[in-house]
Amino acid sequence: MIDGRRARADGALRVGAMTVLWLSLLLVCYWWVADGGVQELGGWATGLTAVGRLTGLVSAVLLLAQVVLMARVPWLETAFGQDRLARIHRLTGFTSFNLMLAHVVTITWGYAEGELAKTPATLWDLTVNYPGMLLAVAGTACLFLSVGTSIRAARRRIRYESWHLLHLYAYLGVGLALPHQLWTGQEFLASTGRTVFWWTAWAVAAATIIVHRVGVPIWRNTRHQLRVTAVVPESDQVVSLYVAGRRLDRLRAEAGQFFSWRFLGRPGWTRANPYSLSAAPDGHGLRITVQETGDGSTALRSIRPGARVLVEGPYGRLSPRARTRGKIALIGAGVGITPLRSLAEGLSYAPGDAILVQRYGDEPLFSGELHRLVRERGLSLLTLPGHRRSPDSWFGQGIGPIDDLQALLYWIPDIAERDVYLCGPDRWAELVKHTLEAAGLPAGQLHLETFKW
Repeated sequence: MIDGRRARADGALRVGAMTVLWLSLLLVCYWWVADGGVQELGGWATGLTAVGRLTGLVSAVLLLAQVVLMARVPWLETAFGQDRLARIHRLTGFTSFNLMLAHVVTITWGYAEGELAKTPATLWDLTVNYPGMLLAVAGTACLFLSVGTSIRAARRRIRYESWHLLHLYAYLGVGLALPHQLWTGQEFLASTGRTVFWWTAWAVAAATIIVHRVGVPIWRNTRHQLRVTAVVPESDQVVSLYVAGRRLDRLRAEAGQFFSWRFLGRPGWTRANPYSLSAAPDGHGLRITVQETGDGSTALRSIRPGARVLVEGPYGRLSPRARTRGKIALIGAGVGITPLRSLAEGLSYAPGDAILVQRYGDEPLFSGELHRLVRERGLSLLTLPGHRRSPDSWFGQGIGPIDDLQALLYWIPDIAERDVYLCGPDRWAELVKHTLEAAGLPAGQLHLETFKW
């Protein structure tokens, strides 16, 4: 059953959130213009200072937006979805950081009367003698560490657990920057309206972190008391963990969503890992299925039943909430089939209205469970075994000389009339996405979750 009210509410929330962000940016730009920022551009030194103030203001707004995006606010998570939220997070993050660097350079250069030779000495004077500047330097270093490790080339060279820990330094960076902005930033305190705006913005950002990253997880874990009940190997490199607890019917988890998991009693338990539900939650237990790709996932096989579990979530929009059509297609590769297997069980559909496309290498996951859904629910199952036939194709070998679009339309001719849930590695998912676009699938009917961190 499709819930149109939730879809409308999510759309309104997306529009409202982006409107608040753009209005905040326009407001600080208006204040900059009202203070004579445009006129100051006529002189070299004053122009540098004016540009420095403007980039600092815009950077501060985007930095606070980053904090809210990182806070795992459930309304934003479900309204935007992980992939869209990740794109916004990345765009605002790099933009705010670049503007912050531009602010440091231009404001210092302007205070040095536009003379490049005086700039290093001016920077030292500002750092040592201005209130809050030493803290701002430390905050900049923390943000630099967070942003530097988020560059794709750097991310590929470090483990998820290490990246996640380093990324948390962004919170510290924002916190250390606050005293500088409020003590020395004239645009922050020039009027009652501005003071109220900035203090409110900082308070909202701080509240989202305290409530959703600290308070809610503590309350939820205390309430549900999750523990591992079974560890079941699915293959040589894949294992399923079954978890039970108290009042799980009130957890409000949906098929296809994910949690951030910490399993107590194993090395590195303080670092959370995101894993999707591989079975539809039934109010009595949860199941995740994990491929062993790093230290954290490999250690899960050795966990003993009875081990305590801490979670954050549920998160993600790859769930019944995103549905807009009666017919659906679920397309996944490798361990990316886990949330789709959950959706195949948790979604409502008539026999023949749902098809699951499973791409796998050596051995399919959940073969018995999926064939049971074929028999009991009328799920259609299309398996694509073997290695990909070429780097530019998401299909396996053996489908003949036809291209990916022809193959897709042969098996699912009405694909453009369906909701499509997609989950898999980045490159593979991009190929599927391009094929779906070529088949005429509207963007609003594609619900995507790739392996990103």
